[in-house]
Amino acid sequence: MATRREFLGASALAAALSAAGRSAQLKSIGVQLYTVRTIMPKSPAETLKAIRGIGYQEIEATFAGFDKLWPDVQASGLKPTSMHLDAKMVNQGGDELSRAIDQLAKYGFKYGVFPYVNPADRGGPEVMKALAGKLNAAGEKCRAAGMKCAYHNHAFEFDPKDGTTLFQVLADNTDPKLVGFELDLFWVSVSGNDPVEMLHKMKGRVPLVHLKDKAEGTPVMYKESVEKSAFKEVGSGVLDWKKVLVTAHSVGVEHYFVEQDQTPGDPLESLKKSYQYLAALKY
Repeated sequence: MATRREFLGASALAAALSAAGRSAQLKSIGVQLYTVRTIMPKSPAETLKAIRGIGYQEIEATFAGFDKLWPDVQASGLKPTSMHLDAKMVNQGGDELSRAIDQLAKYGFKYGVFPYVNPADRGGPEVMKALAGKLNAAGEKCRAAGMKCAYHNHAFEFDPKDGTTLFQVLADNTDPKLVGFELDLFWVSVSGNDPVEMLHKMKGRVPLVHLKDKAEGTPVMYKESVEKSAFKEVGSGVLDWKKVLVTAHSVGVEHYFVEQDQTPGDPLESLKKSYQYLAALKY
């Protein structure tokens, strides 16, 4: 017999499927440029043009060195949508962060994302509450510049302790009007959670998602030391992308970024494979 939780989850998914009419397709697919970090330094302009040639329309960039990359982004035709900010800068706050956000707004970016908590900086609920305060402050700065702030997860935030998780602490202590979440659905799954359930749980607070697939047999863990082979092109692993995308659409996700931390060969080939799957997928 299904549990109440399973029944409610199935009911919500059925409603979302009905609303979507099973005929939607992603209209705009983006790339997190971390995926091409091994080839970008050698040929930035060519790499960006190749990404656009595959069909991708948006980029999520990383902060370091972006000013030098900006002319090539402009020439590529890719839309600058989201930026992974410098975590140290966000933690420190102040004028440097304000200037950085103002510059990103001038470039046309819509989101500034806190990307990662270094292992040495991770702690318990009090540490995460302190980070929440800093994110709220960054969110104020983003709002003043016409942007929005978000937090990008990995797996450690979902480690259950004392009846809660660090992710829940962060969600409870950030202002929904100032801070959203960029759910990395791979890491949600690695932590043993169902991406569909997590999207429902965070309805209205997830404007951005990272799309990458997970290899069958990948163990549940709460750290980033998964095997390189665990990272798969979208459609090549175990995640149910029809359910994921139907749910993402129904809970208000606006931007979808393919990110593959590790690729078996040319990252552009992996990006092409993911794009072709997503562009053809009707949900």
